[in-house]
Amino acid sequence: MELEEHRCHTGRMTDTVDEIASIRIELRHTEPPIWRQVEVPTSITMKGLHDVVQAAMGWFDSHLWEFTVDRQRYGPPMGQDWGQDWGQDWGTQPSRDAAKVRLRDVLRPPRTTIDYLYDFGDGWEHRLTVTKLRQGEPGIGYPRYVAGERNAPPEDCGGIPGFYEQLDILADPQHPDHEEVAEWFDDYDPEALDELVIKTALGRIAKRRNAAAARLAKKKSTSTS
Repeated sequence: MELEEHRCHTGRMTDTVDEIASIRIELRHTEPPIWRQVEVPTSITMKGLHDVVQAAMGWFDSHLWEFTVDRQRYGPPMGQDWGQDWGQDWGTQPSRDAAKVRLRDVLRPPRTTIDYLYDFGDGWEHRLTVTKLRQGEPGIGYPRYVAGERNAPPEDCGGIPGFYEQLDILADPQHPDHEEVAEWFDDYDPEALDELVIKTALGRIAKRRNAAAARLAKKKSTSTS
């Protein structure tokens, strides 16, 4: 975690520890939209941003994922956990290690659009809109949840088409697959949003970041004393 001042490609001088951005996360092709609003430090890595999206949406981080910004892809290191084919160039820019790139490095103020794909099978497409770069509030831990609506779909339900098809089956007790789908979806409610779970998950990420910053500050203090 970098604590020094940093001049980014836009030319602005900021304290990169304190700078935050507002991010709207929207699950594409959902109607009514499934979305979240969060505040995130711009010093977070793209891997850290992946963790934020997972926590905000309620995903289980059990599938492949990648970000795309201006045709550049960011994801896990090539071959790590996902086999050697991951990260190869399939006609686009080769994927960069998301753990080695910070959010601030891909921003184009005043508004940056980031595409995030989770689960290459189901194909959950998210659109992240990053705005309002500013200094964070003292005493507030980031990332933090701001607002949102509706529950994210259950994982492994067939993507957007499968999700809505199964919701239709759930709404029709006479459908021959109703009982099977009801058992699979269990107590899932598409309109319910457990904000406490999201706040708790993002709070854990914020605490890890704060602990890392404290360790780095202590290390710097020791080295200069």
